Amino acid sequence: MPTKKDDVYGDHISHKFNDELMALKSEFLEMGGMVESQVDRAITALVENDGHLADEVRATDKKVDQKEIEIDEEATLIIARRQPTARDLRLVISVIKMVADLERVGDEAKKIAKFAIKLSEEGQAPRGYVEVRHIGNHVLAMLHDALDAFARLDSEQALRIMKEDKRVDEEYQAATRTLLTFMMEDTRNISRCMSVMWILRALERVGDHACNIAENVIFMVKGEDVRHTPVEEAEKVVGR
Repeated sequence: MPTKKDDVYGDHISHKFNDELMALKSEFLEMGGMVESQVDRAITALVENDGHLADEVRATDKKVDQKEIEIDEEATLIIARRQPTARDLRLVISVIKMVADLERVGDEAKKIAKFAIKLSEEGQAPRGYVEVRHIGNHVLAMLHDALDAFARLDSEQALRIMKEDKRVDEEYQAATRTLLTFMMEDTRNISRCMSVMWILRALERVGDHACNIAENVIFMVKGEDVRHTPVEEAEKVVGR
């Protein structure tokens, strides 16, 4: 259910404008749910050696791409028809930016699914799946929380997601070092471990995109751009 914060996008004289903004938010959240499921199923396909599920994930990517186009068109029409200002303009601009992040999350899920199929065909599961599951769960939680922060216009939760991104980077680096050790111990592991390293890289990128969404939520709520700024500066913006 929408909270009180959501009401700031539903108080225009034009009920049609209200409906258009709420529809834009709903479409964005629907796309978010699609890519969240896509990443989750890609990870499941990998660890459960399920090539059929991986094929389904890759097929879903076309629907995600189409959704991005539809939302972009909807946002462009709102700008052309309504000439929004202030908070409304920030919402529309942020959605245009964030759908690009969601589309790229879908691309990363497709990439994971591609490697899941490759590894399934090779047979024996390589080392590193524990790390994949751990980092996968972490970035999925970040993505879910970023979408929730958008739905509730919660800048404090968005800030917490920005802080989590550093932890994901550290986990990714640690997992990479572990896989390098496996490859040095037995050169027969190199090909499969390299595939897992690419999967871990894709998951780390999912975390980056979740962080980008969180930054846009702060921009929507506070009206200040916190991209490319230290977390400490973002804390000051959120605390104002």
